Amino acid sequence: MAGPEESLHIDTVKGPMSAKYARPRSPFATIVVAHGAGAGMDHPFLVGFTRACVDEGLATLRFNFPYIESGRRAPDTEAVLRDTWCAAFEAAWARRKKEPVWASGKSLGGRIASMCAADAEIGPAGLVFLGYPLHPPGKAERIRDEHLNRIEVPMLFLQGTSDPFASSDLLGKVVKKLGGRATLVPFEGGGHSFEVRGRKRDPREIGASLAPHAAAFIQEHL
Repeated sequence: MAGPEESLHIDTVKGPMSAKYARPRSPFATIVVAHGAGAGMDHPFLVGFTRACVDEGLATLRFNFPYIESGRRAPDTEAVLRDTWCAAFEAAWARRKKEPVWASGKSLGGRIASMCAADAEIGPAGLVFLGYPLHPPGKAERIRDEHLNRIEVPMLFLQGTSDPFASSDLLGKVVKKLGGRATLVPFEGGGHSFEVRGRKRDPREIGASLAPHAAAFIQEHL
């Protein structure tokens, strides 16, 4: 069972942002996890994932982007999202001991982490995507993969095969092009939040089910 979380605030260009940090005894790595576009850090999916990661031996830090913190629905500008991501990563880095710090995120959060990593704004030991938004739904021609080619650290793509934000065929081609740096783990029938039509599961449980995959991948790349 995961231990208690520490509530903290991270200084950003838009003021202090709420965050939650949890650290098991002797973690083998820290993972910084950002939320998706439609919900904040306390969404059950993200809570389930991070708390299960702690059970797996990972320290975790999850946080809010400014628009969620202020109660708005529309995401912040890319510049603000990037600044917030970098601030969260720095906060996790400051709390580490000797373990590596990885980057992760649900959809939007993962894409912003990857953009920062590609442009050397942050230096994660690797990336774990919880549903990468490769393209807008129904617009597969608007693929968002160019910056992924500039990332030199290991990348794990956890992805539902029925995710409207990522055609399975297209994502498979992207991962193949990235070579040994990238690994794709498909979840048959899973949607954008890994939900499967006809199967009712608690989002917390779904998020928790992804943690062993993330932990195993990180351990393989220590």
